[in-house]
Amino acid sequence: MSRFLFVVPPLTGHVNPTASVGGELLARGHDVAWVGHPGTLEPLLPDDARIFPAIDDLLEADIRAKRERWLALRGMAVLKFFWEEFLIPLGHAMVPGVSDAVARFGPDVVVADQQALAGPVVARDAGLPWATSASTSAELVNPLRTMPKVDAWVRDLLHDFAGGDIRFSDRLVLVYSSAALVAGEFGEEVAFVGPALSHRAERVDFPWDWLVQRDARLVLISLGTLNGPAGERFLSQALEAVGGLDLRAVVVGEPRPAPPNVLVLPSVPQLALMPHLDAVITHGGHNTVCEALAHGLPLVVAPIRDDQPTVAAQVVDAGAGVRLTYSRARAADIRSALESVLDEPEYAAAAGRVRASFLAAGGATAAADRLEKVVAG
Repeated sequence: MSRFLFVVPPLTGHVNPTASVGGELLARGHDVAWVGHPGTLEPLLPDDARIFPAIDDLLEADIRAKRERWLALRGMAVLKFFWEEFLIPLGHAMVPGVSDAVARFGPDVVVADQQALAGPVVARDAGLPWATSASTSAELVNPLRTMPKVDAWVRDLLHDFAGGDIRFSDRLVLVYSSAALVAGEFGEEVAFVGPALSHRAERVDFPWDWLVQRDARLVLISLGTLNGPAGERFLSQALEAVGGLDLRAVVVGEPRPAPPNVLVLPSVPQLALMPHLDAVITHGGHNTVCEALAHGLPLVVAPIRDDQPTVAAQVVDAGAGVRLTYSRARAADIRSALESVLDEPEYAAAAGRVRASFLAAGGATAAADRLEKVVAG
């Protein structure tokens, strides 16, 4: 049996795929460990998961504070802050902890999230093979290709940090999507394994009796961390949009006044909820989009920043949803888009085709197969 070390940032959406793949490797008898922020990892991993610290609570709180400032930015300031204030400093901060984990655990393979830059650096210096866990497919198509000066600036930052562009391994890149969503030509090292959803721990309560109170369609509204006034505006418009419809909606957010057919909760067991849903309204987070499509659910997508516009374009190009403008969409726009994806069968049919491609890709099982081949050389 082999030993696999997952290196992850303190971000739930980046940990979740590794929980599934790591769980599959554990089920096969391999030794698996994670290195990152224990407080983020523990609720998302199996009870007996082996965790090494690379981020303490103080640093994690600083990262959260920086994220709040990042969410308030617009335009190129978003990208500049993301790289200079978050990604590169996080890489430097995690190197000592990742180095310690490698020394103590002795992995055969390091599996690094694409935003955990310390993983490739430490693996390279230790002479270990490493694979990339691509928690979003957006960077694979290089969204900066139309801005060569910005692209060169990012590559210069990576060169200063690591001596080169280490975002993606030349041995294996696990992509939790499929060619049905991500267009392009890629090398043999890129493995489209589809969403990794098995072996996931969801330790969130939910009032399941609420689901059977009425025989009506059910919609999830999940917008990630609300972006200040713009986020509050969109959510209020979304609540107004669904309030007059013959359906129920579950909204992920802080408690607030809502129509009687709407349930607002700070967190939900999203995977467990998916089989009960008919559609999803989202900001375009890669995990939420792919989890919805893995269940054949059409989407209304209102992207905000980062990879979300690319993910939204993937959904629209696949025919599986409608895209809205986050900063301008009104209740009537949201209602019309939602009625379209619910009532026009072509959206559900397209989502079903993407679902079929995800099933064929293999999920955590296929990812574990590919990782075992890295050990075998």
